[in-house]
Amino acid sequence: MIRCAVLDDYQQVAMSMADWSSVADRVQIDVFQRHFDDEAALAAAIADCEIVVIMRERTPFRRSLFERLPRLKLLVTTGMRNASVDLAAASERGIVVCGTRGGGEGTTELTWALILGLARKLVQENEALRGGGPWQQSIGADLTGKRLGLLGLGHIGGNVARIGQAFGMEVSAWSQNLTADKAEAAGARLAASKEELLAGSDIVSVHLVLSDRTRGLIGARELGLMKPTAYLINTSRAPIVDRDALIAALREGRIAGAGLDVFETEPLPADDPFRSLPNVLATPHIGYVTEAAYRGFFRGVVADIEAYLNGSPANVLG
Repeated sequence: MIRCAVLDDYQQVAMSMADWSSVADRVQIDVFQRHFDDEAALAAAIADCEIVVIMRERTPFRRSLFERLPRLKLLVTTGMRNASVDLAAASERGIVVCGTRGGGEGTTELTWALILGLARKLVQENEALRGGGPWQQSIGADLTGKRLGLLGLGHIGGNVARIGQAFGMEVSAWSQNLTADKAEAAGARLAASKEELLAGSDIVSVHLVLSDRTRGLIGARELGLMKPTAYLINTSRAPIVDRDALIAALREGRIAGAGLDVFETEPLPADDPFRSLPNVLATPHIGYVTEAAYRGFFRGVVADIEAYLNGSPANVLG
C-alpha cells in the first residue's frame, strides 16, 4: 500500500474530521501528533511516504527537505496558500502540491476575542478572581466611539470592519491597492496613508497577505506613530510586524498592548518574550483552528488524495 503521513495533528482529530474510507484500501495512513523541529528526524520518520499531508505552515517544506524525500510524490497542504512550501523545488522534483479549502470565520472571531480580551483586561481579571486577588482591579477601555484601523480589507478585514461598526466604532482602512469605493462598501473610510491610519487609530488590526511588499511593513517608525493607549492585533502573519521593534515598544509602554496569534517561530520557544510580557494577549495560532475549518480541510485532503490516486490531481498549487 502507498504510505501517507499526516503531520502536526496537534488535536488528534485528522481521522475523525473526514471520511477516509474512499482511500483506505489503497493508502496506509500514519498520523503524527508531535511536531518535528529537526529536519533530519522528520525526513527519517516519513522517508517511505509517497504522500504527506501538512497543516497550514506548521512544518515548512523547503528544498533541503524535499531533497531528503525521494519517494514523495504528493504534498497536500490545508489552505489554498502556503508560504512555507517551496513550490519551485517541489516542481523540479516532480512533486505535486495540492491545497484544500476550509470553512467558517474563525480568524475573524479570534480577532475580536483578542480585541475584547485586551480592552477589558479579561485575563488579568480572571486570574485575580481565581487566585483570590483584588476584586475589580482594572478599568476597561471603551470601544464605542473609538477608531478601528485595519491594515488590509479583504475577506477577513471586511468582516472585522462590519463587526467594528456593530460596536459603534469608526472604521478606517488602508492597504497599497485599496480604493475608496471598496472601503466604503465595507463600511470603512479609506485612510490617506498607512501613517495616518496608525496615528489615528485606537485599535490597529493586521489583515494582509505576507509578501515582499508587506514583510516588515510595521517597524519601529510605524509603531512610534501609534497612540500610547492603542493596541495592535496580528492574526495574519508574524513577519508583517518587525518582531524586535514590537517587543521594544511593548516593554517600554509606547503602545498599550498587543494581541497576537502568529509568530515567526512556531511553536513559540519557552523563553520567548511574547510568553511573558504583561501587555500581550497571545494565542498559539488558533485563528483557523475551528471545527468548520478542520472539517473542510480534512475533507479536502481526502478528496485531493483520491484525485491523485485516480490520476487527476485537483487543487494543484503553483
